[in-house]
Amino acid sequence: MARFSRIDNSVLGRWWRSVDHVTLACVGILIGFGYILMLAASPAVAVRIGASRNMFIFKQVFFLTLAGCVTIAVSMLSRKGVIRLGFIGGAIAIAATAMTLVHGIEIKGARRWIALPMMSVQPSEFLKPCFAVMTAWLLAKRHEVRRFPGMLLALACYAVILILLKSQPDIGMLTVVSAVFLAQLFVDGLNLILVAGGVGIMIAAGIAAFFLFPHVHSRVERFLHPDVGDHYQIDTALRAFGNGGLLGRGPGEGRVKDLLPDAHADFVFAVAGEEYGLLICLFIIAVFATIVIRALLRLLRDDDPFLIMATAGLVTGFGLQAFVNMASTLHLIPTKGMTLPFISYGGSSALSISLAIGMVLALTRQRVGQSRLSRSLTETTRGTWKTAT
Repeated sequence: MARFSRIDNSVLGRWWRSVDHVTLACVGILIGFGYILMLAASPAVAVRIGASRNMFIFKQVFFLTLAGCVTIAVSMLSRKGVIRLGFIGGAIAIAATAMTLVHGIEIKGARRWIALPMMSVQPSEFLKPCFAVMTAWLLAKRHEVRRFPGMLLALACYAVILILLKSQPDIGMLTVVSAVFLAQLFVDGLNLILVAGGVGIMIAAGIAAFFLFPHVHSRVERFLHPDVGDHYQIDTALRAFGNGGLLGRGPGEGRVKDLLPDAHADFVFAVAGEEYGLLICLFIIAVFATIVIRALLRLLRDDDPFLIMATAGLVTGFGLQAFVNMASTLHLIPTKGMTLPFISYGGSSALSISLAIGMVLALTRQRVGQSRLSRSLTETTRGTWKTAT
């Protein structure tokens, strides 16, 4: 790995000295696992649908390579650059999500995708990082400018997204966006009674979704009553973890990829458990936890409301998505079609997650850079004072 001199003032040199190397390394590890598990899981899935064995591999190599480039490029942005990207990207994502209701592809009763040449895009994936930045700026601005209606504008933005996601419908994505917003309101200092009220509203909305949406009702019923309904995917995934044991059956030796329709996507964690065992699964969990906890700990040393709320929202969405995927694979919660960041197959997911982590790196890079500059100025001032005396 290249080492940049402390006097190297190039863009790349300044970026390397100020970026969070641990988080960057964790992203690289997850992308590496994405390559490895796609090689293991996707050929059997491609053969079952009559496609080339390497179709998903080639696509995911492209997606993950592009995701890595996006992460690095976005991490070089300034604070203002992140804000601009959040608002521009958010406006485009909202418009594209609204377009899915008219021109979207309908799959299993939901319109979430827009067909493009050679691929389909899920615009709502990009709402998560952009929404976190937009609402963080609006909430922070009201502390700077008297009578600025930041809270009302943030609520209006959330209401628009709520209506769009409910209309698709995409209850899982709506849950993640709601959790991001609630976490930001909590960090912003919202009264605990109001936070409890927000949690109560989310619980009530979940109960309503159970009765209003058949696919939600079916998943919850299958989770609560294991002896009723089709449990093929969950039973197969749990059996895969049992077959893997502590060290796994070995690369390429797993059988779950030959049986699960979504082995390369929603159930890729089961492939990791069978072929590489419990220890590797725990390591993957630790990598996700490191990214989230490291970002949250760095917030303790910052007093900028926007940076704190934006980073808290971004890592909440990232961590919750990883948790939902792994917990549903292990049958700890009802199944939900949500990808495992950087590891599951999916171009929209990989690019949206890379956008979110790039923003986190950019915001933490700004804090690191400022603290080092402050120390440098302090040392220079002390040296000058000693020389003068």
